[in-house]
Amino acid sequence: MIEIAELYKSFDDNKVLRGVNLTIEPGQTFAIIGRSGCGKSVLLKHIVGLLVPDSGYVKIEGQNISELNENQLTEIRRKFGFLFQGAALFDSLNVEENVSLSLVENDYGFSKEEIDKKVEEKLALVGLPGIQKVKPAELSGGMRKRVGLARALIHDPSYILYDEPTTGLDPVMSDSIDELIKELADKLNVTSIVVTHDMFSVKNVAARIAMMHEGKIYFNGTPDEVLNSNDPVIKGFIQRTGF
Repeated sequence: MIEIAELYKSFDDNKVLRGVNLTIEPGQTFAIIGRSGCGKSVLLKHIVGLLVPDSGYVKIEGQNISELNENQLTEIRRKFGFLFQGAALFDSLNVEENVSLSLVENDYGFSKEEIDKKVEEKLALVGLPGIQKVKPAELSGGMRKRVGLARALIHDPSYILYDEPTTGLDPVMSDSIDELIKELADKLNVTSIVVTHDMFSVKNVAARIAMMHEGKIYFNGTPDEVLNSNDPVIKGFIQRTGF
């Protein structure tokens, strides 16, 4: 379980998070929506301990991550996989090297054969078997996202964070990524958090939605409750997304 309570964060005079309260249950696929600059990505960085709140807390499985030492925080982070908005692959490395990077760099004690097997398994899981030696430049945008997701899965995480997973993709590729998010949630029983402004994607994948507005959780409900809401802020956001 992820529990966030009265979370505040400012950067100089810019008050980004202004008392965020949110609970995400195990195994749930949860979407966080909101306009650009509302604090979605800053919230994600707090969840994995990349930022320290000014006040309030984030608890992962009952542990307040702001109170952990570096070794304890590293162990918590290994529970997370993170798919970055642009996949964030290293063009100088092939697919195999990109996917296995954290295992190799952090020396978790896996043999070369064990790492190769893990890479093979994760690539198969995201529908890209046998492309270990391919360079990122040779891949389509959708394939790059899938490779990024294979890398996010390499530690067998309990939580997967998706930052704008369908941005830059055509509708067919977006649907493919949505289906993969749902498939992995069911197959691996992971907790998924999808940060996006793509309401088509939200409706496809999420069991619940939290809408951020002015640094707080403005609304928390099901996709149908969001789409059928008469609240002017929610309706305005949905209209701007073109849904």
